[in-house]
Amino acid sequence: MGHMAAARRRADRARQVADLLRRQIVHRHFARGPLPPEAALAHEFGASRNTVREALRLLREEGLVERCPGVGTTVAAEKYPHGLHRLLGLAETLHEHGEVTNQVRTMTLIEPPAAVSHRLGLAPGEPVVYLERLRRLNGLPLSLDLTYLVRDVGEPLFDADLEHNDIFVLLERIAGQPLGVAELTLEAVNADPHTAAVLDAPRAAALLMVERLAHLADGRPVDLEFIRFRGDRLTMRGHLSRIAEEDR
Repeated sequence: MGHMAAARRRADRARQVADLLRRQIVHRHFARGPLPPEAALAHEFGASRNTVREALRLLREEGLVERCPGVGTTVAAEKYPHGLHRLLGLAETLHEHGEVTNQVRTMTLIEPPAAVSHRLGLAPGEPVVYLERLRRLNGLPLSLDLTYLVRDVGEPLFDADLEHNDIFVLLERIAGQPLGVAELTLEAVNADPHTAAVLDAPRAAALLMVERLAHLADGRPVDLEFIRFRGDRLTMRGHLSRIAEEDR
């Protein structure tokens, strides 16, 4: 096997080890302490020391681990789990991991772009409430949320405590009925300079972009959100079923 082929094989194997290690780190297998020595990891994954070293380098580049002289490799950052199998607000999802606070950057009544009106089922030109929030977990920037709300449920939010409450909880109170379903799109995007500055992230850092349209239980769409999560601080988890609902 040539030098290039051998290098590629090691790179492929390092990626495999990095994926398995990443899951252990995200699931708090090592808490915030040191990882096992390279020799122990090599034994666990059936890989060479060089492969493990390369895998750790990949995770260091992601900011997930760091090398500490005299200690070895340690977990550098926590990733928080956001479930995809239930429609929950951020504070509801992350309550066991600390306090979510919301800094309202903008809140105003606007005439929305046609694309927003269409998604919310509104007549062209009908005003909506536009809300922009920087959301933090335990003081660390986590997401920048841009939200468009139909007027009858959005306007009462001007008098609500948005700093300490999820919008979902407030909307249900205002509407007098629960939320039902939401349509969700997940994408990876790079942070534009302004978003990077707001989220205290490196320019062009990887962000997890979520577009979510939430409906009330009666089916009416009321809340269209564009959420940019810091990719290094959040992981999405869900349960998928092979069996379609109608087959049950």
